[in-house]
Amino acid sequence: MPSAMPALLAPNPASAPHTGGRSVLLGLIGAGIGLSRTPALHEAEAEALGLRGVYRLVDLTRLGLGTEALPELLQAAERMGFDGLNITYPCKQAVISLLDALSDEARALGAVNTVVLRGGKRVGHNTDCSGYAEGFRRQLPEVPLGRVVQLGAGGAGSAVAEAMLAMGTGRLTLFDQDPARAAALAETLCGRHGAGRAEAGEDLAAAVAAADGLVHATPTGTAAHPGLPLPADLLHPRLWVSEIVYFPLETPLLRAARALGCRTAHGGGMAVFQAVHAFRLFTGLEPDAGRMEAHFAALGEEAVRAG
Repeated sequence: MPSAMPALLAPNPASAPHTGGRSVLLGLIGAGIGLSRTPALHEAEAEALGLRGVYRLVDLTRLGLGTEALPELLQAAERMGFDGLNITYPCKQAVISLLDALSDEARALGAVNTVVLRGGKRVGHNTDCSGYAEGFRRQLPEVPLGRVVQLGAGGAGSAVAEAMLAMGTGRLTLFDQDPARAAALAETLCGRHGAGRAEAGEDLAAAVAAADGLVHATPTGTAAHPGLPLPADLLHPRLWVSEIVYFPLETPLLRAARALGCRTAHGGGMAVFQAVHAFRLFTGLEPDAGRMEAHFAALGEEAVRAG
């Protein structure tokens, strides 16, 4: 592992203006995260609340590292005084064994996306579930939730599946590249929400044809994982489609769904509201969700102009 690892996490004083008083030092660990808007969201909200905020990206893809780097990365963050870390694909489950404690939600979901570093302890939380639910309710109010198909049963998928059942989904059918992972998640969900509420799917075409909605919870559609997560001809106009990918905001899946007249929800909702909840955990301060939404939208407009 590169000996320069701590330098990758070191704060850059030029990356955020000094507003006086308290500061907050944060980071994001994951693969293919170069386009993430999370740093800008946290830094802008910190400044708005009178903090000096610095947020660093640790992109495993750019560094040629895998999840085996997590122990050293967490140790380096602690040594340099980080207040917390966001954790994304493919580390949300791998990080758990390296933590001192878990919130009830993170323990139930078996996935962590937020690690608070305080008092020499590493405490894992999951804000994906609540963040996804809030974004979904705002973008797809009053959609039918009788039968829903979900693609992806990993770290983000477990949080999204929990949110869907908590919001009233009658039957959730899970598909994953690893069928055993989908089956394990379905069993766990049924244990919490009741027998028959979740199942591992076998026939994707039949499941989507009978579904009210489709939830996408894999990295497919990002620059690092381009393309569609399922054949486009399986989509149908009665379907609503909810995405967790937000860079790009309009993924190939959403574009194909909109062309058919489907109601859609982009991944920006989850991105904003998981950040709102994580910021509260990191700082103990109450962020302004509306302000963070507006900033996220402005970042998207800047990206379009730059493109």
